[in-house]
Amino acid sequence: MLSRRQKHIVLKFFSLFSVVRGYNILVVVLAQYLASIYIFAHDKPLKAVLVDVNLLMLVLASSATIAAGYIINSFYDSEKDLINRPQKTMLDRLVSQNTKLSFYFTLNFLSVVFASYVSFRAVMFFALYIFGIWFYSHKLKKLPMVGNLVSAILAVTPFFAIFIYYGNFELVIFYHALFLFLLISIRELVKDLENIKGDFAQNYQTIPVKYGSAVSKKIVTALVCLTAIPIVILLTQFNLGYMSIYFFSSIFMLFIFIVLLWQSTSKYQYTWLHNIVKFIIVFGVVCIVLIDVNLLLKLTD
Repeated sequence: MLSRRQKHIVLKFFSLFSVVRGYNILVVVLAQYLASIYIFAHDKPLKAVLVDVNLLMLVLASSATIAAGYIINSFYDSEKDLINRPQKTMLDRLVSQNTKLSFYFTLNFLSVVFASYVSFRAVMFFALYIFGIWFYSHKLKKLPMVGNLVSAILAVTPFFAIFIYYGNFELVIFYHALFLFLLISIRELVKDLENIKGDFAQNYQTIPVKYGSAVSKKIVTALVCLTAIPIVILLTQFNLGYMSIYFFSSIFMLFIFIVLLWQSTSKYQYTWLHNIVKFIIVFGVVCIVLIDVNLLLKLTD
């Protein structure tokens, strides 16, 4: 049996893991590696990508920056989150604000250290990324449209770092990125609908707060329709292997999503919609391997 002190330490660990959204970071790490293997560096041997120390440093720098970003976001949103997610917030508060800020600065420092192994340009890239996350959390998040747009851009920035590193400028990467950007934008708008109570109480000028739920739903619907552009181009112009199954499935799931969106009125229903979009994103990460199901066999070459 664990002692009271040991239980307290375990709870603090889970509290910190909750604050930095450790599960999201693990998904990003997996996505960065799979995207590198199957998309960014598909012409390189699999072993060369897996043992690339520079890639590892970029992934670690991204993870540290993202974790720090969640901490500073939690710091600024503590009062709003207490209204929108009281149970999670109570868990998060097991770690003091001073401890969180200490971890925030430590993680950002580690991010720069990891990036410095790659190049000075990488250091500048992550320094700007760190500033962008802080500025978004401190100022831009409360602005309608601007906050959503910047949030979506920041979410895809870690993949942009890998994209620059490999210098692969194929059009297929652009359309994959556009599809991901649109999905993240949809998720951010649904989150605003889900968190409208806390946003209104804390004077966050999100689209649902300023223009109403109906306008938000129209914008989300338009974004879902726009996802058809990269999907159609990817399916008709590029060889996606079995990953085409994922995009056909996405069309079906997004159709169901729109039907449910216009029937939703409660936080519980918007949470379900948020989870549907998250599932489509995570499912897409796993399905990257379907681009070439035989690629893993090359490990033995």
